[in-house]
Amino acid sequence: MANHQDETRAAYDGVVELYASLFADRLETQPFARAMIGTFAELVRATGNLRAADVGCGPGHLTAMLHELGLDAFGLDLSPGMIDHARRAHPALRFQEARMESLPIEDGALGGVLAHYSMIHTPPGELPELLAEQVRVLAPGGLLLVSFFGTDGPEPLRFDHKVAPAYSWPTDRLAELLADAGLVPFARLLHDPASERGFLDAHLLARRS
Repeated sequence: MANHQDETRAAYDGVVELYASLFADRLETQPFARAMIGTFAELVRATGNLRAADVGCGPGHLTAMLHELGLDAFGLDLSPGMIDHARRAHPALRFQEARMESLPIEDGALGGVLAHYSMIHTPPGELPELLAEQVRVLAPGGLLLVSFFGTDGPEPLRFDHKVAPAYSWPTDRLAELLADAGLVPFARLLHDPASERGFLDAHLLARRS
């Protein structure tokens, strides 16, 4: 796992300012993703546990959005360059460098975990370990929102992402992995991003049982 993570970290460290500029609109042009994040935040607030981690937070734009939606949100990311940018851009919020398979969070502490396209670089065989870690830090009834590239094929598909190699997933397969990890998937949203990439934008919302 360390090898591909080192490569991914170096790749993102090399595009921090460009990446941050591309997502500066904070989903203003992505109504479906914005709606799912809003729903996620509302459901987390309803649990009474407002602590939420933006796992793979990048430049921190969605951490800030979660904060504005009423959550006690903090950001974690593999890339020290992204964390440095996030801290400068959002000095009132908390950001920390961390690996997704080893989160610096106590067991059952969180009401929510947001993984917005942050698991896409993980090889399929390693994804169950990452999901188990997200479940570990969630309180019973806590919510996980996973956004990813969806495919109609029967198997995950490796593709050349602009930053680092990534994988698209059949939605049913990823939902099965969530269930295997101890989550109950209860909502999904698939939509065509109107691009030539050939994948759907996919969002799965699940609750810890």
